[in-house]
Amino acid sequence: MRIVIAEDDALLREGLALLLRAEGLDVVATTDAPAPFLDAVEEHKPDIAIIDVRMPPTHTDEGIVAAVEARRRRPGLAVLVLSAYVEQAFATELLAHGSARLGYLLKERVGRVEEFLTALHRVAGGGTAIDPEVIGQLLARTRPDSTLDRLSPREIDVLALMAEGLGNTAIAEKLFVTEGAVQKHIRRIFAKLDLPPDDRADRRVTAVLRYLDLGR
Repeated sequence: MRIVIAEDDALLREGLALLLRAEGLDVVATTDAPAPFLDAVEEHKPDIAIIDVRMPPTHTDEGIVAAVEARRRRPGLAVLVLSAYVEQAFATELLAHGSARLGYLLKERVGRVEEFLTALHRVAGGGTAIDPEVIGQLLARTRPDSTLDRLSPREIDVLALMAEGLGNTAIAEKLFVTEGAVQKHIRRIFAKLDLPPDDRADRRVTAVLRYLDLGR
């Protein structure tokens, strides 16, 4: 797996590179700003890019903008975004461009090496990985009269795990229920969120985006 890292904190950047190389992964470039990151993506054609949300010069949304641009230039590029805080607007902005091969993790997750590597491989393999803490904080911010009131506690659990990028089998294992039960919950979620079958959109992605958007 070929990886480009964009992180302006030198200690975290080099620490990530050492960690990934120790796992036998090929870190082909490390950068500290959006412009050299985009150059590295074009030059090295990585399988996945790891990028910080807040980067120079303004330390606001440069990382998100660079991630979206990198995927525009190189369709199908897997991107794992790191953030020090829960920044819901940035998470939904990134996912709005399509959720396949995308991840959004808090930086503290890097210290939990096994979880971080699992998320990295999931995103590189075509999946989605949203940090459980991001999901939990967004849920806590949800308005009392939000659409989530339509969902049962178990349906919220299922939707949260969908947002993390888990498939039906993994959700069933997490919740200690059958895969058939998970499928029933998902059908009810789609119905309660007014998501009829639509060939033009992936209802799982739409449901997750609706869920993440509730914190606004």
